[in-house]
Amino acid sequence: MDPDAPEEQQFTFRAVFVGCALGAVISASNVYLGLKTGWTFGASLFGSIFGFAILKSMSKALPDRLGGGYFGPKENICCQSAATAAGSLGLLFTSGFPAAYQLGLLGENPVADYGRLITFTLGCAYVGIFFTMPLRRLYILKLKLPFPNSVAAAYTIRSLHVGRHAAANARKKTLALVTSFLLAIVWRVTSEYAPGIMWDWHWGWWFYSAGWKWIIAAENWGWIWEWTPAFIGVGLLVPLTSSISFVGGSALAWAIIGPALVATNVAFGIPATKTGEFPEYLNYANMVLDDPVNAPSPKYWMIWPGCAVLLCSSLAEIVANGGAVLRSLSVGFGPTAEAVKGFILRKPREGGYTDGAKVDEFPDPAPLDEQTPWWMWTGGLTIGSIITIIIMRYQFGQNAGVTILAILISFIFSLIGAECAGRISVIPVTTFGNFAQLVFGGVSKGMGVAPAANQLNNGLTGMITLAVSEQAADMLGDLKTTHLLGASPRVQLYAQCCGALVSIFLSAGMYVVFVKAYPCINELSTTTCAFPAPDVGAWRAVSVAVSSPSLPIPRSSGITALCLGALTIISTFVKFQFVRPERRVWFPNWNAVGIAFILGPLCTYPMAMLFGSLVALIWRKHWPVGAMMYCYAVAAGMIAGEGLGGIANAVLQIAGVSGAAKGTSVGCPANVYCG
Repeated sequence: MDPDAPEEQQFTFRAVFVGCALGAVISASNVYLGLKTGWTFGASLFGSIFGFAILKSMSKALPDRLGGGYFGPKENICCQSAATAAGSLGLLFTSGFPAAYQLGLLGENPVADYGRLITFTLGCAYVGIFFTMPLRRLYILKLKLPFPNSVAAAYTIRSLHVGRHAAANARKKTLALVTSFLLAIVWRVTSEYAPGIMWDWHWGWWFYSAGWKWIIAAENWGWIWEWTPAFIGVGLLVPLTSSISFVGGSALAWAIIGPALVATNVAFGIPATKTGEFPEYLNYANMVLDDPVNAPSPKYWMIWPGCAVLLCSSLAEIVANGGAVLRSLSVGFGPTAEAVKGFILRKPREGGYTDGAKVDEFPDPAPLDEQTPWWMWTGGLTIGSIITIIIMRYQFGQNAGVTILAILISFIFSLIGAECAGRISVIPVTTFGNFAQLVFGGVSKGMGVAPAANQLNNGLTGMITLAVSEQAADMLGDLKTTHLLGASPRVQLYAQCCGALVSIFLSAGMYVVFVKAYPCINELSTTTCAFPAPDVGAWRAVSVAVSSPSLPIPRSSGITALCLGALTIISTFVKFQFVRPERRVWFPNWNAVGIAFILGPLCTYPMAMLFGSLVALIWRKHWPVGAMMYCYAVAAGMIAGEGLGGIANAVLQIAGVSGAAKGTSVGCPANVYCG
């Protein structure tokens, strides 16, 4: 930190306002990216750099009473925290809610249900935020998990504010972010008018049209190259092993297992065109299944092994790292238990404990007046839980006991999400939701609930788990940045509460916009939709499976799921028990493998991500100074820019002037527009 810097205010109106505005961009972007790919992205880097550019300019140009005055790194963190909270919760509208509409479990459309969408999201948001506070002691103060993205944000903020060349570095990083952000927006919008040329390269179809009939298999199984700024940007940020695992999972699923299933008549495709003009051109992603056990599509068959890999990977990681649940209960809630005891016995509170003779094993470096007191987060958690129980009871008809159990299970999955975020910066929260669906589907079936009501109940409780664990993991990452730069944890809680309010309304609003522009998102049909929505298919399949009298899972798919799940557990056990830490990077990232199974047959995003990782590898090897300066900024701009470009395309679609109406189908399969 700069020792000559003046005392700064951390929680300011300007920081929260700018952070919420930037988070709104990421929130809109995440709904688009989630429906496209099943992935969403945090706003920490985007909020850090863009927030600095805006607030630094305001601090110099405006008088103090109008938003000017000293702007330092701690206030920058407040802006970032507001942006992170405002950019979260998009996954609710790219998984559970579309699946519920496809199954006919909610109202006529999201517009009619808008009030229920808002209130449901409200409860989930604040339960997740207040869950975070006790976890800070375990994951940041005791275990000191690395939180790679949060450390990157901390280094970025420090380089913007402190150092001999801070001002020059800030200008360069801001210019890089703004440039990549604007180029990604322009590219996404303009490419919609010529998608077969500028966006997707359907090379398998091109060779097929030239007479190489056999190569249409590459097109059928999703081996298409896509110029997606978002996933090339993700590749710039993640380790190369994660990208290789992503592509490897796609190859295993959609170049080996999938073709073998079709060749042996275990799974079946349907013609990709209604006319049957191109008999070799097939659709293997159909999710309208009349007989899912005996005549599944390859996509449906692959959902179960993918879910098994994700669940076993997440659970194996947490078990292998030493029982984080018990440690959290003892370390995270230790000060709270002591404070309650002291309140009852009327003993003074010192250093986080009520007994002055007792030494805090994990002392908090934050001053006492900057820490979050136990009554604040327990009170917020209690109020948020009560609101959630009331909403679920009176708006969705769910038993209060079931909701309480869902909140408790959400806390357990918040621990797992925190582990994943802290170690590899990948949070498989959709998988947590699917696991909760399995639990509560069994509970509802045991209570004799009708299948449709069971599907709604297990879907809603799964979404509670998803949202709470996502909020907790994202907010904990912000607290890591806060810890590294000596800012106030209490201020971050205030900023996160403000940002979450924006996310609640904006995420639901963006979902309504996309459904109006692309009705296929909420419909079960065999047509090709511009949004594959991989999480929706998995969510719907689990909802139906756990509510059916017998599991609608093909026998071969179930056996494969068990085998891959066992392999995942054994691999994780070997990695942590017999391999030195520096060599563990050579083991596959099973989360990425599982996502590849569920995402396909669509291999565009894994290949783009690998391309980005290779670019980053070469960049850091040959031009390390430039990579350190620009890599994070360029990646953040590309990710946010594509998402905002997708929003612009949705608006153009509603207006009737999008690429679907005015664009060309040149380069697209069967000469049908493919944007």
